[in-house]
Amino acid sequence: MKRITIILLIVYFLGLNITPACAWKWQHDKKVIQSQVTEYKFKDVNLDWWQNYDDEYLEGYIVKAIDNNYDLKIATLKVEEARQNVKMQFSKELPSASIGAAPLLYKYTGVTNTQSNFGLPMTVNYELDLFLKNHDKTKSVKKLHEISKFNEKAAYISIASAVGATYFNIVKLDKLIDIQNEIINDRKKIFELMQQRNNIGITSTADETRAEKAYVMAVTDLKDLEKARFILLNSLAVLIGESPNNIGELKRISYDELAYKKQIPQEISSEIIMQRPDYLAAEKMVEKAGIDVRVARKEFLPKIDIMGLLFFSTSSLGTSMNWTNALAGILGQAMLPLFTGGAKFANLRLNKNKYEQVLQSYYKTNLVAIQEVNDSLSSLKLDDEKYRKNLKSYDMQKADYNYMKKRYEQGVISNLDLIQQKETLLVMSKMVTASKTDCYIDQISLYKAVGGKL
Repeated sequence: MKRITIILLIVYFLGLNITPACAWKWQHDKKVIQSQVTEYKFKDVNLDWWQNYDDEYLEGYIVKAIDNNYDLKIATLKVEEARQNVKMQFSKELPSASIGAAPLLYKYTGVTNTQSNFGLPMTVNYELDLFLKNHDKTKSVKKLHEISKFNEKAAYISIASAVGATYFNIVKLDKLIDIQNEIINDRKKIFELMQQRNNIGITSTADETRAEKAYVMAVTDLKDLEKARFILLNSLAVLIGESPNNIGELKRISYDELAYKKQIPQEISSEIIMQRPDYLAAEKMVEKAGIDVRVARKEFLPKIDIMGLLFFSTSSLGTSMNWTNALAGILGQAMLPLFTGGAKFANLRLNKNKYEQVLQSYYKTNLVAIQEVNDSLSSLKLDDEKYRKNLKSYDMQKADYNYMKKRYEQGVISNLDLIQQKETLLVMSKMVTASKTDCYIDQISLYKAVGGKL
């Protein structure tokens, strides 16, 4: 017993010396892992593609979202959770060993003194995985780990897409608000001119009232635009992990500086679609479901357990424990369930049913992936064509407005006619702004549909 006590004390003191070194190594390894995680996160969102917009603010928000978005942190934690589940399941393939202490006091009938005994039991248990059932269970849990990685990747692409779409909509609203302020100023001038004309009897009161109504409606439209921008700024702040109270600090590029270097793809290869995270996750789900069916079949086979026991017993703590006081044994058993009320048959049918569900979901994921890519690509092409037509109409309207300016300078038309012509030009400018932004949103939708592989 003295020897055992000395050994335990030595291990304790050695542990005190080893712990700080282990803690330092753990912190170092943690930093290395975090660096590696950050690298593959940027790879998942394809940051090079976002650089085609040549917008440092947009790139900065994408990086902030990768580092700070709470949904992404949850997705990463779920990957770690799945990894630990793999370790837990794998431990069932290995033997388990335990050691304990068993002090005992007892007294025989007719004996006045109490006797004591002290035992040190050690047991080893192992389920012999002769039919690889536990190994298949580990493979099934590993598939969940792989699926969690694909889900994490999909989350990163989704958040990056949300940041980009929100950002471009804010830039669009900045421009629309500027245009709307010009429209308000022009309608105010029209209303004032109508008042003057009504005072001298040139214009009716009805015309003056319509001009005032148009002015009030323009102010109302401005409030709607400002409200929409405020909401989007709050959304952007949450996406990048910042407080909505700091939306005044969220900088962005001017609408007039928006540009995209890359050409619109005319078609998307099916190989790219097959690299989508949700497609790969669905594929792994089919593989997992197949393994679960195999495990359900193996539940009908015998379960083989092996147990070993080593027990040291001594009548007093001062007595040293040796092999003369030891009891050792090994036991093996094979148990085959004869009647379980149909539970195992139901479990097998249940897993087969789940496999069919997962398989149908896989087929659906494939079709939805093709649909989303086709929808995004078609929308991008059509919206680009729409933008070019709106831009052409705007250019013609601008030329017409310049012509009207010359006529006004020559005294052929009134100032009221010129202001009304300018308002038409501003309305066309709003259409061009909206259609151009739609093209950028479509590009992001296509980026998301192909899993970031543009």
